[in-house]
Amino acid sequence: MSTRKPTKKTRRTPARVPSRPAAALSPTVPRVVGIGASAGGLEAFNELLLYLPERTGMAFVLVQHLSPDHESNLASLLSRATPLPVVEARDGERLQPDHVYVIPPGVLPALRDGVLRFTRRPRGPGLPRVIDHFLGSLARELGPRAVGVVLSGTGSDGTRGLMAIQTAGGATLAQAPGSARFPGMPQSASAEGAVGRELPLKELARALAFLGPRHELAPSPSSEEPDFASEPEAMARLFHLLKAAGGVDFSQYKPTTIYRRLTRRMLHCRMARLPDYVTWLESHPAELDALRHDLLIHVTSFFRDPETFEALARDVIPELLRGRDTHAPLRVWVPGCATGEEAYSVTICFLEAMAGITPAPGLQVFATDLSEAAIERARAGLYPDSITDHVSPERLRRFFVKVDGGYQVAKRVRGLCIFARQDLVSNPPFSRMDLISCRNVFIYLGPALQRKVLATLHYALNPRGFLVLGSSESVGPASDLFSLHDKRHKVYRKKGVTPRSGFFLARVEAPHPQHAEALPPELAVAAPDPQREADRIVLAQYGPPGVIVNDALEIMNFRGHTGAYLEPMPGAASLQLLKMAREELSLELRAALRQVKRQGSRVRRERILLREGPHERRINIDVRPLRASSGGHERYFLILFEEAPEPPSRAEAPRVRGVKGRVHPEVRQLREELAATREHLQALLDDQETAHEELRVANEESQSTNEELQSTNEELETAKEELQATNEELTTVNEELESRNQELIQVNSDLNNLLGSTHIATVMVGGDLRIRRFTPMAESLLKLSPGDMGRPLVDVHSPLLPADLGAVITQVTETLATIERDVQDAEGHWFQLRLRPYKTVDSRIEGAVMTVLDVDRLKRSLEEAQQARELAHAILDTLREPFLLLDGALRVVFANPAFYQAFQVTREQTQGRRVYELGNGQWNIPRLRDLLEEILPRDLWLRDFPVEHAFENIGARRMLLNARRLIGESLAPGRILLSIEDVTGRT
Repeated sequence: MSTRKPTKKTRRTPARVPSRPAAALSPTVPRVVGIGASAGGLEAFNELLLYLPERTGMAFVLVQHLSPDHESNLASLLSRATPLPVVEARDGERLQPDHVYVIPPGVLPALRDGVLRFTRRPRGPGLPRVIDHFLGSLARELGPRAVGVVLSGTGSDGTRGLMAIQTAGGATLAQAPGSARFPGMPQSASAEGAVGRELPLKELARALAFLGPRHELAPSPSSEEPDFASEPEAMARLFHLLKAAGGVDFSQYKPTTIYRRLTRRMLHCRMARLPDYVTWLESHPAELDALRHDLLIHVTSFFRDPETFEALARDVIPELLRGRDTHAPLRVWVPGCATGEEAYSVTICFLEAMAGITPAPGLQVFATDLSEAAIERARAGLYPDSITDHVSPERLRRFFVKVDGGYQVAKRVRGLCIFARQDLVSNPPFSRMDLISCRNVFIYLGPALQRKVLATLHYALNPRGFLVLGSSESVGPASDLFSLHDKRHKVYRKKGVTPRSGFFLARVEAPHPQHAEALPPELAVAAPDPQREADRIVLAQYGPPGVIVNDALEIMNFRGHTGAYLEPMPGAASLQLLKMAREELSLELRAALRQVKRQGSRVRRERILLREGPHERRINIDVRPLRASSGGHERYFLILFEEAPEPPSRAEAPRVRGVKGRVHPEVRQLREELAATREHLQALLDDQETAHEELRVANEESQSTNEELQSTNEELETAKEELQATNEELTTVNEELESRNQELIQVNSDLNNLLGSTHIATVMVGGDLRIRRFTPMAESLLKLSPGDMGRPLVDVHSPLLPADLGAVITQVTETLATIERDVQDAEGHWFQLRLRPYKTVDSRIEGAVMTVLDVDRLKRSLEEAQQARELAHAILDTLREPFLLLDGALRVVFANPAFYQAFQVTREQTQGRRVYELGNGQWNIPRLRDLLEEILPRDLWLRDFPVEHAFENIGARRMLLNARRLIGESLAPGRILLSIEDVTGRT
C-alpha cells in the first residue's frame, strides 16, 4: 500500500497515515479473525462455530450484511452453537481472546489500536462494503497477524479486504464454493487470487485452530519480520524449485517479501520448519504453484493513487502530445501490470486527453507481467462491481460495459492494450517508449535488481521519455540515468546517457557445436555489418584518441587509447573529465571547454607541453560541440588528443624561412611559451570570472536557501507552538485522568470495603453467566475461590443454587424483574436467593446480581407466629359468646363465628369496617362511642364499663357490650376487645 504525501508544506498530517506495526500491538491485542458473510451466512456461521475449538487464543469478529432498520438477534442465535462467549460488539470494546463478536447492523466497523470502532454507515447508492472495510482495517492494524475469512454470500464484498490482508502477510481463507449455499463471495475472492486456501467449514475450523498463537512460528530475535536466513540450504533448494517451476529467480527479491509469504504458506500447510516445507513442496506441485502465485503479488486497482493520474493528465500527457506527428503513435509500457487495472487506467487517461485532438495520434499500450493467469484475466477485462469504488460513473459509462457479475472494459479500450508475459529482470525489453508506468514493482526487488531494471527501462524509453514510479519508490540506484520531473508524484525523465550495453540480456550458455542450430531465433545475435566493422578498425588504428563528455564534463564514451592523456585518480571511482585528465592538461581542457560552451564552435589548443620524467612531448587538443540527435536540451562535446609534430631542426630551418627571416629555435620556443602563458592567464581570468559568476549564483542560491530555511524555521516555530498547545492539552487531560483515576481508586476501595464488611453473600455475573466478582460471605457460603473468577456460575455446585439457575438469570436479564426464592442447605438452614438485573451507569443490562440472605431465624419466627396465630384463632373460634377485635381506628380486625351467627352478617360486611357502620348504623350507640373514644383511651386499666343496647335487627334482643383495652408487647397498640353478652331474659 502506498502512502500519499502532503500537498503543501504547511500540511503536517498525511492523507493516509501508516498504521502502527503489528509488533507494537502483539502484547495486548490477540490475533483477530475477521469472518464475513452475506446470504446464507447464518447457516455457515453456525456450522463453523460448531467445529471451532473452545481454546484458540484468537478473537473472532463476525461481519454480515444486516438491515440497519431491524434489530439483529444474530448473537443469541449463534450462542447456541458454541461454548464460546458470543456477544454483540460495542463501539470502543477491546477484543478478548476466545470470544466471538457480532457486528451490529448499520455501522462500518474497524479495528484501531486494538479497539473496535464504529462509524455510521451512510445510506444511498454506492454503499461502502462492510466486510472490505473491516478486513482492510485488520490488515493495516495487525499486518501478518491478521486473518481473513469469507463465507457464503453473493457479490464481491470481502475480496478487496482479503487482498489487503494477503499483501500485509496475513492468512486468507474462504469457504469452498461447493459447500457454500451462495458461492458468489468465495468465488470472487478466489478469482482475484486473494484466497490462500478454500476449505469446507469443518476443515476451515481446523485451519483456524492451527493459526492460533500456540502454532505461530517463532519470530526472529533481531526482527519482528519472519527470518529464514539461518536456513541457507533450504532457501537455495526453495529458489531452485521456484525457478524450475516458473522460470523466475526469486533469490534477488527483498527477503522480507519472500519470508512473509513463505510463513503464511507454511501456516496453511501446518509446517513449522522450513526444511520440512521444502521437502513437502518437492512432492506437492500444487502447493508449489500456490506459493509461486503468492510471491507474484497482484495487488492493484483502477486509478490507484488518483493524484498521480491527475498529474499524468495535467503535465505528462500534454507534453507527449505537444508537437507530435500524427503518424507517430504514442507508445506506453506498463510492466508488472498484474490483472490489468493499471494498464487500462493509463489508456483511459490518454483517450480522455486525446478526445479533442483531430486527427489524434495512434496509441499503443504494452502491459506485461510474470503471471500467465493474471495476463489472461487482464486480456478478458472482466472486473467485479467493486470497481465502482475507484472508477467514476462517467468513466464507467464511456469505457466499460455492464455484464453479469460486474463490468467489462470496452472493446475499443482493450484493442489498444497488448498483454504479454515477461520477466522484467531477464527478458529483453520493449523499445522506443514514450511513457513507462512501473509503479509498486521496485518495492519487491533487491537493490541489484532495481539497478538492472532501471537500466532496462532507461534503454526502453525514447529520448526525454517519462518514467512513473510508485509513491514509495525512487531511481536512487540509477540517478545518473533519470532526472526528476515531478518529485511529489515520482515522475522522472530519461537522461541522454548511454548505459552499459547488454545489461538487459539474460545469460545464455554457449550451446554445444552440434546443437548450434537449435539456438532460438530470438536469442541469436545478428552478424556485424562488415562496413561498420571496417570503419571501427580503421578509427581504432588510425584515428586520434578522444572522449565524449556531457554538459557536466562526465565522460560518456572513450574512443581509442586515451591512457597517455587520461588516468584514474586515487580514491572513489569517477568519470569526471577534469579529475581524470593529466595535471598539465587540466587547465587547458577547462579553458577550451568553457570557450566552446560560450562560442558554440570548435576550439583547438596546440603544442601543450607534457612531461614524463626527463622526457617532454607536445600534444594538440581539439574540442568540438556535438549535436544531439534527440533534440534534447543536454549538450555533448568531442575531445580529441593528437601528438604535435616536432619542429624542423636547425639545419633545415634556413631552407624553411630563408636566411634573413631565420628565427632562432629558442626564441620561437619562448614565443610559443609566452603565447601559451597568455592563454593560461586568459583562461585563469575566464575561470575567475566564471568562478565569480558561480559564486554570485551560489550566493543567490544561498540567500534563497536561507529564505527557505527561515520559512521552514517559521513553520517549525508554528509547529512547536502547536505542539506546546497540544502538550498543554495533554497535560490537562492527564490531570483529569489522574483525578478520575484517584476517584476510581477511592470508589473501588469503598466498594471493596463495603462488600467486605457486609454479611450478605453477593455474586455478580456477566451476560455470559461468568462470575465477575463476589463478596467474602459468598466465598464462604458457596465455597468459591479466587480461581473461580471468570468461571460460569452454572458450573458451581451448591445446594443453595437451583438447577435452573441459567434460565432464571436469563429471565432476569430479559424481563428486568427481581426474582426471590427460599432455599435450604443440606442441614435444613433457610436462605433467601434473590436475583436482580445488573445495570450500568448508562442503564445497560450486562448481567445479574445474586444475593443469598440468611433468613433462618426469620423463617422460624414466622413459622412460630403462624402457629400461635392459628392456635389463637382456634381458641377464639370455640368461644360461644360473640366478640369483636378492633384496631386503633375502631375498625373490625376479627370477629368470631358466634358473632356472625348472632347478628346474621357475613365476613365481607364486617371485617375492615368501622364499628359504627355495622348493621346499617345500629352500632352507632352514644354510650359506646363515649366508651371507645373518650373513657377507654384515658384509662388503660378500665376493665368493666358495660353498655346495654337492644338491637332491632335481631328481634330487639338486649345485648351487654363490654370493651377492654388489650396490652401486650407483641400486640399492635390500640387493640380493643369488644365482648357481647345476650341479656334478653335477665332483669
